Amino acid sequence: MHGLVVILFAIAFGFTASGITACLYRLLANKPETLSSRIVYAGVMVLAGPSVLFGNAAKSFRNKKCSSIAFWLAAAVAGYWSFVLGLFVLNIYVAG
Repeated sequence: MHGLVVILFAIAFGFTASGITACLYRLLANKPETLSSRIVYAGVMVLAGPSVLFGNAAKSFRNKKCSSIAFWLAAAVAGYWSFVLGLFVLNIYVAG
């Protein structure tokens, strides 16, 4: 049971960190136009990816632009990505 709680906590922590990163980037940055801004954007998307991916999938599903299989596949990828991100951040927190 302890392992399941750790997994769920890591997913929630990763998705929360992803959402905060995505919102802060959208508030502080303009659309990337130069090479350096695109590199920064790519780095930010490593952290913000699960939130952006799930948001885009949900928006497409609501607008009937993707199938339910595509939506659930994107949700599964976002969940796994959140899990990995959450484990990484929690590992840094525990080690420090």
